[in-house]
Amino acid sequence: MPTKKLNPTIHNEISRLAEHYKIDSDVLQDFAQFVIANYKQKTTKGKKAKPLSMADLKKAVYNYFDVKNTSALKKSNSFKMATDGMGALNLSRKDAWEILYRKFVGILPGEEQEEGYGCINGINIFKYFRPWQVFGLDAQSASAEDIKQAYYNLSKQYHPDATETGDAEIFDRINTMYRSISAEA
Repeated sequence: MPTKKLNPTIHNEISRLAEHYKIDSDVLQDFAQFVIANYKQKTTKGKKAKPLSMADLKKAVYNYFDVKNTSALKKSNSFKMATDGMGALNLSRKDAWEILYRKFVGILPGEEQEEGYGCINGINIFKYFRPWQVFGLDAQSASAEDIKQAYYNLSKQYHPDATETGDAEIFDRINTMYRSISAEA
């Protein structure tokens, strides 16, 4: 990564932190360079991230399934198995590629930390099936008790009988996610 000259204030703070926490100042300088290099790539509040083009969506899905083009994708057994039960996908439409991207590749730019109806812990549960993130848990370290507690908290909030926050659709998604991660644990 190209290095950018750090201003004196940052150098002074790096020196202070390195001395106080007994950390190698080179590590802190590398971190400062990383933050500077990646700062402008982040979206800022109120500013939408640039959506991926159809070509970018296709490329990411092709990479995931290790194919070169749409024709090879349609012939791929792993693609057929992975999309079985998803219904017909019209691969001439961008929204179909977005569905595939969400399911297999990751979170689309601009859909990180979403807020509003159906969003829990920054994830729109109607667009993404990311139970660990929705439950606010780490898949590697969460215990069965952690999973139960996270489920209890969410189900209490979204149970249809909850007067102010109850919602049957959200509650059903939470239950599906709970069954999924309970089976994994």
